[in-house]
Amino acid sequence: MKKILAFALGALIAFGASAADRNHTLKVYNWADYIDEDLLDEFERWYKEQTGEEVDVVYQLFDINEVMLSKIELGHEDYDVVCPSDYIIERMLRSDLLLPISHDFGDTPDYTVNVAPFIHRMMANTDGNGRDVRDYAVGYMWGTVGLLYNPKYIPAEETRSWEVLRNPAYAGKIYVKDAFRDVYTSLLLALRKDEIDAGKVTRDEVSRDTSPESIKLVEDWLNSMKDGVQGWEADFGKEMMTKEKGWINLSWSGDAQWAIDEAEAVGVKLDFSVPEDGSTVWYDGWVIPKYAVNTKAASYFINFLCMPENALRNMDEIGYVSAIGGPEILAAKTDSTAFAPEDASYFFGPDATAVCVNPVQYPSKSIIERCGVLHDTGDRTEDLLAMWTRVKGDNASTFTYVLIGIVVAALIAGYLFSKRKKSHRRPARKH
Repeated sequence: MKKILAFALGALIAFGASAADRNHTLKVYNWADYIDEDLLDEFERWYKEQTGEEVDVVYQLFDINEVMLSKIELGHEDYDVVCPSDYIIERMLRSDLLLPISHDFGDTPDYTVNVAPFIHRMMANTDGNGRDVRDYAVGYMWGTVGLLYNPKYIPAEETRSWEVLRNPAYAGKIYVKDAFRDVYTSLLLALRKDEIDAGKVTRDEVSRDTSPESIKLVEDWLNSMKDGVQGWEADFGKEMMTKEKGWINLSWSGDAQWAIDEAEAVGVKLDFSVPEDGSTVWYDGWVIPKYAVNTKAASYFINFLCMPENALRNMDEIGYVSAIGGPEILAAKTDSTAFAPEDASYFFGPDATAVCVNPVQYPSKSIIERCGVLHDTGDRTEDLLAMWTRVKGDNASTFTYVLIGIVVAALIAGYLFSKRKKSHRRPARKH
């Protein structure tokens, strides 16, 4: 059995393998800390049981969508299965960089049917240039963008709107995820809520809107609150929240759940809210890139991860919410002692109108209905980045510069000593 968990070593072995070996190798390219790695060994055994064929998993990691994309688009890397974010899947499909996923598993059940219809509807909004993205991608994890907050300092009712971030009483205690695409789309949906409610424009049209007027609308709003922002953060915001150095953090639901659990362990109470004036949902999915070699094993690997028991293991390991629905997931996630009933029928079906599930992981139907889906911004990406840079430009506090120094020192130490700490974080969505 051969499983490689390091970038350089994995690449070296893959390069040196013979053509025959390559046909029995599955090259998986995934985010760090985004799978229960014990499943990799188990897949090799399961694949042999299902097909009678040997397969060795070569498992490599990336930290930014664009790093993965450039290796495939420019380097023609022969990864068999990768896990991009929604907007990158859209970009790859439009650029003809994906192969269809086979659902011919012989006598093996097609577990991809366990993907919740809600995820399929979300994926259907992906612009595949005339092709159905669901033929080329299978949902893996999903979540929302919202507000992680400390109810000791901030009343819950205030977090029902993004306006809480402009409250001067919280200045210096606010952290914002350094993720321009998520922040821009979420705020634009909220700022144009009245137009959406009046039927003048659809939520999906707003989600795709990167016009100069809309960019300015969001930029003006961000400028009106940026003086209160203590930090624009990629991963440290949740730690500031658990230490009560921050009171509110614009964040992803998975990071929020991680922080809530960590804070509880040290006696700090945190909560998460998706503002009712509008926000976004996102998804990551498995795809087979254009230059893949072992497409059969890639399809089986995707199918294997769609088994409910494996989906639950991944959720428990990484802290995010699987795209897999169905009665097994609902039963495992129901806890009437911890959660009040809510309408999760959008995800679990018409019988789930009053189920006791974690609202951070499964927001109520009324919240989801006010959320849009993220899209690739194409040639407008540079304009959005320029806006984001202008907003953040002169807002670096002393704390920020100190933190940069700490981060640089940590990176150097990490390079020298080759140590890596699992943080259960959401992958970075840079461009």
